[in-house]
Amino acid sequence: MNIIGQRIKKLREDKGITQETMAQQLDVTQSNYGRLEKDDRRLNVVKLLKIARILNVNISYMFNETITEIDSDDSQMLNGANKEVYNILVESLRAEIQHLKDEINFLRIMVKS
Repeated sequence: MNIIGQRIKKLREDKGITQETMAQQLDVTQSNYGRLEKDDRRLNVVKLLKIARILNVNISYMFNETITEIDSDDSQMLNGANKEVYNILVESLRAEIQHLKDEINFLRIMVKS
C-alpha cells in the first residue's frame, strides 16, 4: 500500500466513513475506490482535491505528516498550497477543454469535406 493511500484510509476510518460512501461521493465504484487506497498511480489532482474535501483536511496532509482539519468557516481553505494546486488544475483543465474544442472543430471540417 502507498503512503498517500494509507493516510486516506486512516482518515476515512477515523471519521467512520465507509469505502462505499467515499466511492459514492467520488462517483466511482466501491472496488475502484478501494484500489485508489492501494495504488497511488490511480490518484490524480482532481481525486485528491475531492478526497481532501470529503475528509475535511488540507490536501497538504496527503504529502506530509501534519494533519490540518479545515474549519467550515475558515476562509483560508484555498490559501497557500491548496490555492496554487487549484489554480494549476483549473488552468490545465481549461487548456484541455480548448484542445478538445479545437479537435471537434477540425473533425467537423473533415466530416463536411
